[in-house]
Amino acid sequence: MSLKRVDELRERMHEMAQSLGNLAVESFHYLALFAIGAITAWASVMAFLGMLEKGHITVDDILLLFIYLELGAMVGIYFKTNHMPVRFLIYVAITALTRLLISDVSHHNRPDMGVVYISGAILLLALAILVVRFASSRFPSVQVPPRRGREPDREAGES
Repeated sequence: MSLKRVDELRERMHEMAQSLGNLAVESFHYLALFAIGAITAWASVMAFLGMLEKGHITVDDILLLFIYLELGAMVGIYFKTNHMPVRFLIYVAITALTRLLISDVSHHNRPDMGVVYISGAILLLALAILVVRFASSRFPSVQVPPRRGREPDREAGES
């Protein structure tokens, strides 16, 4: 067997292994996304049914539904673009902290340093969103060629 033939065989084996590896990774990727999306939808339906069973809905409950909505949107965006929308994670964190703040104030009725700490955390997360938005518009990770007669897509480079 000549060396050229051995090199061709090695190249074909490498391409086949790479294709199989890509198939395995992408299969896991889509399976995991479907599982996370289904679990998020199931959890939101169960939370909603729990609210109906309770007979009344509080602001805490509504914010919990917003958290599920943001998680579902994040899965959908990740499914379509293969980019993790960092802003949505920060939105979820802000909503969760707001829910905690409202719950703490409405149930305990005592203003303490915990309220200040949670408010400060919300402010820091809001500033983080500002930084991420500025950085993604100023330094996009993916360059999209501008369309004729339109401005370049500012959101395309956001991670």
